[in-house]
Amino acid sequence: MVTVKQFRQCQTRLLRQLPPSSVLVLPAAQLVTRSRDTEYVFRQNSDFWYLTGFNEPDAWLLLSNHERYAGDYRALVCQAKDPQLEIWHGKRLGPEQALETFKLDEAYPTDVLPEVLAEWLEGHQQVFFPQGEFAFADEAVFAVLDTLRKTPKQNLAPTALVDCRPLIHEMRLLKSREEIAVMTLAAEISARAHRRAMQFASPGCYEYQLEAELHHEFAMAGARQPAYGTIVGGGENACILHYTENNQQIADGSLILIDAGAEFHGYAADITRTFPVNGKFTAAQARVYQLVLDAQLAALAQLKAGVTLPAVTEVVIEVICRGLCELGLLRESPEQALASKSWRRFFMHGLGHYLGLDVHDVGDYLLDGQPRVLADGMVITVEPGVYIPVEDDIPEPYRGIGIRIEDNIVITREGYQMLTGDVPKTIAEIEALMAEG
Repeated sequence: MVTVKQFRQCQTRLLRQLPPSSVLVLPAAQLVTRSRDTEYVFRQNSDFWYLTGFNEPDAWLLLSNHERYAGDYRALVCQAKDPQLEIWHGKRLGPEQALETFKLDEAYPTDVLPEVLAEWLEGHQQVFFPQGEFAFADEAVFAVLDTLRKTPKQNLAPTALVDCRPLIHEMRLLKSREEIAVMTLAAEISARAHRRAMQFASPGCYEYQLEAELHHEFAMAGARQPAYGTIVGGGENACILHYTENNQQIADGSLILIDAGAEFHGYAADITRTFPVNGKFTAAQARVYQLVLDAQLAALAQLKAGVTLPAVTEVVIEVICRGLCELGLLRESPEQALASKSWRRFFMHGLGHYLGLDVHDVGDYLLDGQPRVLADGMVITVEPGVYIPVEDDIPEPYRGIGIRIEDNIVITREGYQMLTGDVPKTIAEIEALMAEG
């Protein structure tokens, strides 16, 4: 797991990038109301988690490289211990224990936040802060800045307010060995859940039953929450890219598209598999499925450090385009289809995305207007798909077929490391696993 030592190393790396006499002010997430007086399960802000590993709401991280501290200086503002409130809402770490656990220079209770912010911002030249992310944080910081600016004859206020997120997100883009180890576990848990869903499926089952199988496997392994809204689309529902209603019965002969991943210690997995509810692909389903698999394998053969996602996507599009023409779904030559982009009717999303603390993880895809080159340590998804609408010009055996195959990989200098290979994805492997179930 990612340790306090690694969190401190991330803080140090960030501080080294700040100009002299700078202070970082980073708020944690707050509890979010679900209904009336109940809240959703708390989920920490990803940037705050990346730099601290502290999993309580209403906290603040403060980092400074001001010369008055004679080196890097770190502090946390967090909720004070309160025995009465802890009876109702659970234990708090408290400033005293946080100071020791997270190896800080200072820790303060939240009830003195205005005074702490004033002390920390005073005398710094630049404040690095995620303006606009949280209204409560903007209000607190701007109030302190306003007070400092109005202090007569002392020039205490910082002269610049800078968005800290680009620096943090650039750091998050390249995963450490410890992060990859956690993501490997998230992928293994998710893979077990997908296999379990395949073996549970049978004609007449409901989408929500498969969702329950997935979530039960996640929770039993310590991943209490999915990393995103689980997609279980039977039949035509597989053609809805972000389908999450998951309330329909699945008829015999239908395909099921499951897009689901666990969140484990803050890190996401993101796997998609498509399989027949009765355990056997029809001839038409198998032809489309093999096309999508061929496209994914073509992408994987290209992926390594030094290439770009758009370049690999072009290879995938050509495979899909030729396959759609061979199936009669595009009634033109592959060259014409590529030129006219008629393939977009059946493959309308990107090939993949960054993965990490967020399922659609942070990081720029363009640098100076050009596609970013993939680098050793990036984690991405690879997820081609074909989605065939139920329309009159579509041959009947293909109508309503939606197929996506998605894996998670770590980019390396030589190629890639597969994180999600434990889930079957060839037709023979899927049918064999389902037969065992």
